[in-house]
Amino acid sequence: MSSITQSPRGLEGVTAANSGICYIDGEQGVLAYRGIDIHDLASLSNFEECCFLLWFSRLPTRPELQELKLNLARERKLDASIVSLLRQAPKHALPMDILRTTVSALSYYDPEEKANDADANLRKSIRLTSQIAYIVAAYDRIRKGKPIVEPDRTLSHAANFLYLLTGQLPSETAERALDIALILHADHEFNASTFAARVVAATLSDIHSAITAAIGALKGPLHGGANEAVFRILEAIDSAGADPVEYVKGMLAQKKKVPGFGHRVYRTEDPRATHLRTMSRDLGSSSGVPKWFEISRKIEEYVVAEKKLNANVDFYSASTYHTLGIDIDLFTPIFAVSRISGWTAHVMEQLSDNRLIRPRAEYTGPIYPTRFVPMENR
Repeated sequence: MSSITQSPRGLEGVTAANSGICYIDGEQGVLAYRGIDIHDLASLSNFEECCFLLWFSRLPTRPELQELKLNLARERKLDASIVSLLRQAPKHALPMDILRTTVSALSYYDPEEKANDADANLRKSIRLTSQIAYIVAAYDRIRKGKPIVEPDRTLSHAANFLYLLTGQLPSETAERALDIALILHADHEFNASTFAARVVAATLSDIHSAITAAIGALKGPLHGGANEAVFRILEAIDSAGADPVEYVKGMLAQKKKVPGFGHRVYRTEDPRATHLRTMSRDLGSSSGVPKWFEISRKIEEYVVAEKKLNANVDFYSASTYHTLGIDIDLFTPIFAVSRISGWTAHVMEQLSDNRLIRPRAEYTGPIYPTRFVPMENR
């Protein structure tokens, strides 16, 4: 056998395919959807417009955007069997587990279940975008013994989600904060969940299977679960009345990783963190509860100075979501409420020029040929 070449761990630095959806320059801290900078989208756009951009490769005209908003609003509904499934789920079940299982079950009731053509998958993408938001909010209400709120089809996607969750119309500040958060999380190139979705789609399986796989990948604490870990640290610091810097020093002394810092791709600040920091500050100020931002800011300043690590998208999304009144175990499901737009865009792109994704592995096991030893000689 030839000498073993060590493959990159976690496929780091490996280009797996061509894609026209998301552009990232990790050295310069650039993130763009279809070439449009995330800072422009966060400042000037809305989530529905970003969905159109990801799905159609361009910004919509005013009538096109209005049509998409109407279509998303019409799909804010769940089959009675799906609602029954949510009600029958054990109350201790994690929302991400519920979301994974329920999205899989959605395929049974999709009117185009058997269709896998481009037009059908676009319609399914619209349905899934509306349904996932509804599922997350409905399950949270059910597990708390509250009635499910009927969607308001006159509201934006962000406002409607907050309304479904709380039963109250959100303030303009809260609506805009969530809308920006959804924009920032909508896509991020070949991250673990997106790549999982593309691998499944490449087998010519259905879009529901691909999205179920993506949700399974997103559940992991090294992917979507990091912002939950961030807020648990903020909670621990607050409940103990501890100094944030001293608390983090203690973590580092114990060789513990501080979640929400560093990124596999970015060598400078994660451009999404730039906006989430501002949102966390502004929401803290408007709500009269600035402590979560203040604790976060002290931690960030110390980690940047001491470890030379920048905050990533997860760090300030934790305090932002909490200030919006969202439970910790809903942080990752809300990631999915946004990322469904990117996942479905990637599934459709994969199918537009499909080839089965089947990489090879560099074998590192016992030398070939290793002889089989009969049982009596072992």
